[in-house]
Amino acid sequence: MTEPTALTEPAPLAIRTSKLTKHYGDLVAVDHLDLDVRRGEIFGLLGPNGAGKSTTAGLLTYRVIPTSGTAEVEGIDAFKSPALLKQLIGVVPQSNTLDRSLSVYDNLYHHGRFFGLSAKQARAATDEQLARFRLTERAKAPVFALSGGLAQRLMVARAVLHSPAVLFLDEPTSGLDPQSRLALWDVLRELHAAGQTILLTTHYMEEADALCDRVAIMDHGRLLALDTPAALKATYGTGTLITVSATGDLAALAIELGYLDGVDEATTVAEGVRVKLSRRDGMVAAIVSTAERMGVDVRDVAIAQSTLETVFIHLTGRDLRE
Repeated sequence: MTEPTALTEPAPLAIRTSKLTKHYGDLVAVDHLDLDVRRGEIFGLLGPNGAGKSTTAGLLTYRVIPTSGTAEVEGIDAFKSPALLKQLIGVVPQSNTLDRSLSVYDNLYHHGRFFGLSAKQARAATDEQLARFRLTERAKAPVFALSGGLAQRLMVARAVLHSPAVLFLDEPTSGLDPQSRLALWDVLRELHAAGQTILLTTHYMEEADALCDRVAIMDHGRLLALDTPAALKATYGTGTLITVSATGDLAALAIELGYLDGVDEATTVAEGVRVKLSRRDGMVAAIVSTAERMGVDVRDVAIAQSTLETVFIHLTGRDLRE
């Protein structure tokens, strides 16, 4: 007799927020955010610049003081016990915070000492991270001699040297060249495979899609959607999204295109008309033909398959990079 398969229990929570809010005067940067991050996952906060991603990360690491709401990291109240919180987390901010007067080795070693490691433990941990992040040959190099990609890799190595429960990465690949970005992705995948909980803020759709177990899409400080990248694309995405850049009566064109078989929705946008399709065969020709019949001058037709960016467009009606 086959025994019934036990249901898999969800992983314990590493982060939980409730109605987390931050105001800067009249600006609401984070607006009643409820968020759960599971232990051991890479969790992405995705959104355009100004969406509230970095402010959320700042609140969870006590670099930003909340206006209201609560946040817990590994069961620790982030606002009532900030000293204990700091011992539990590793942080890689957007800006380079390496000590430029120290070598690569000393940046790691002194970080370990700061977090209470003995000299022997700090040396061992430093050697381990240098090897892990493929920085051993650079150990004696001054920080200012590092490329942007190597400096970012060193910042991640420093952040995990004291074995934090949660690693916070605030747009870690912003400004990196494609090769350095891919190299850092490999490092993050290795950390993830080792069980590290990671909260990643990014405005790169492909980064969230490639790395994250789950993604929360934010805009104007609010949570718009939260799920796996695949589930978000299946729920909110569309098979094909066409943007028609044109001049003329765009409102009338959107209405007319909405009647075409295969069009799920057609809406006006700043540059023209955006059309969501349920099928693609022959649709570009039909759209252009309809526009010409209505006297609308088509300048360009852009075609995109369903991505996290098309999910964001569906939810907000605007481009993710705006």
